[in-house]
Amino acid sequence: MTYKVVSLFSGVGGIDLGFEQTGKFETILANEFDMHAAKTYSLNFNNQIIVDDIHNLDASELPDFDVLLSGFPCQAFSIAGYRKGFEDERGDLFFETLRIIKEKQPRVVFLENVKNLVTHDHGNTFKVIMEALSYHGYYVKYKVMNAKEYGNIPQNRERIYIVGFDNKEDYQNFSFPQSIELTTPLTDIIDFNGKIDDSFYYTADKHAYYLALAEGITSQDTIYQWRRKYVRENKSGVVPTLTANMGTGGNNVPLILSDYGIRKLTPRECFNTQGFPRDFQLPEDIAISQLYKQAGNSVVVPVIQRIAENIVDALDGIMAESVQLELFV
Repeated sequence: MTYKVVSLFSGVGGIDLGFEQTGKFETILANEFDMHAAKTYSLNFNNQIIVDDIHNLDASELPDFDVLLSGFPCQAFSIAGYRKGFEDERGDLFFETLRIIKEKQPRVVFLENVKNLVTHDHGNTFKVIMEALSYHGYYVKYKVMNAKEYGNIPQNRERIYIVGFDNKEDYQNFSFPQSIELTTPLTDIIDFNGKIDDSFYYTADKHAYYLALAEGITSQDTIYQWRRKYVRENKSGVVPTLTANMGTGGNNVPLILSDYGIRKLTPRECFNTQGFPRDFQLPEDIAISQLYKQAGNSVVVPVIQRIAENIVDALDGIMAESVQLELFV
């Protein structure tokens, strides 16, 4: 059986892709406000995408579906968004998701957000979200997961994943994936040895702070960031959390020491760092800044896929191994 999916705030389709990689989910409709992200989405998916503000989406006209995906914008709940939460106008986008849930009552609701959602406003924001889902008939589990621990992707990226079921048995059968060993090296997602376009490199004649970069960026075994006045080495040996503001300036993009000099990651390498497959297409006719933004706004696909596989098992009546252990230990 294939489960039908509707995707809200779909971005470039990272969540959709993770679900579809299981072979058990099919996205039939997506909604995205950003026309540049929607362009990337359309290059890679064949389903309909409505490019419009979610406030204009008529829930009663949506087709029936089994699973609702919503990576609703996280700025209102993140440090970068000053943690304004529901006072920020972007905070109401959860309630737009809830509006669709109330109308369509899907079997599964999948939400993704920044980990600060749990602690925002002393936990009150998260409490509102959980109580709203419960009020509308959903049994909910959630977990904060790091890409380097749950996706075998060398990026330090923590996100909260919330899964709601309208059926208690499905809920009881479901468990989040267990952590796995990180075996993917940086060299699998970043090309340290090849020569790429000159625009990605930092040079003494074009960058006033080049000497500071050269003094601080000395190893090919790690990733660096330029912090206005100094170089910061990510000593954990993985890529620091990619952010949407990579699209607002080159200084926000992680840096490496390649065989041909100091350079920033390419957009493709940023998508690699989110676990997108190599055949995922990036438009050639939009600004590179938009591609950086899209990568930073997206999700780590292998983490999504692992959660989606466990959701399939729950819906198919297969009890997760970790649930079995909880019951019988």
